[in-house]
This record gives sequence, C-alpha cells and structure tokens, in this order.
Amino acid sequence: MKTFEEIPVYQKSKELCIEIYKLDNTKYQKDYGFKDQIQRAAISVMNNIAEGFERGSNKDFIKFLYYSKGSVGEVRSLLNIAVELGYIELESYNKFQNDCLEISKQLSNFIKYLSTK
Repeated sequence: MKTFEEIPVYQKSKELCIEIYKLDNTKYQKDYGFKDQIQRAAISVMNNIAEGFERGSNKDFIKFLYYSKGSVGEVRSLLNIAVELGYIELESYNKFQNDCLEISKQLSNFIKYLSTK
C-alpha cells in the first residue's frame, strides 16, 4: 500500500465517521456535548490510522492502530448511551455496533500482521 487511503480498515472507519456525522435526530442535534464527543471519537478512529501510517515505521504505526482501536471502543460506548437516550433507533444502533466490532477486528488483525513483519 502506498497511501493510507488504500487500507481497508481506514476506508471502513471513514464510512462509519461519515454516518456518525450524518445522524439527524432533534434531541441528538441539541446535545452539543454528546454530539461533539461521538464525532470526535469517530474521526479519531480514521485519523489515527492515517497518522500512524505516515509516521513511517511499523512500531509507530502499531501504536497508532491501538489508539484507533481505543477510539472505536469509545464510539461503541457512546452508542450505548445514544440508543438509551433515544438519539438513535435500535436498528441504527445494531448497524453501528456491528460496524465498530468489524473495525476493531480488522485493526486487531492488522496489528498482528504488522507485528510479524
């Protein structure tokens, strides 16, 4: 891979981030602190992948992939509150949770792969 944009887990995390930014619920839109936090966590997932890639070493890249994995955990945690507060429907919650779990799994596999190189 020549750019971080080519990395499948980056692409998947970017899709998740866009979907989080597009959430449109009146209660959600008015809860600025919550909205800001989940958006910041979602964008952190993809940005840590990009930053780690650009560092140029596997050691640094792996460290940033772990940061990304932590951020996807934060998104999942915030989604638990979002569904309870009625900011998102159960169907959306389930899709987001599945996406987060898939991203976390991809990150873990990528970390394992890079650790063997």
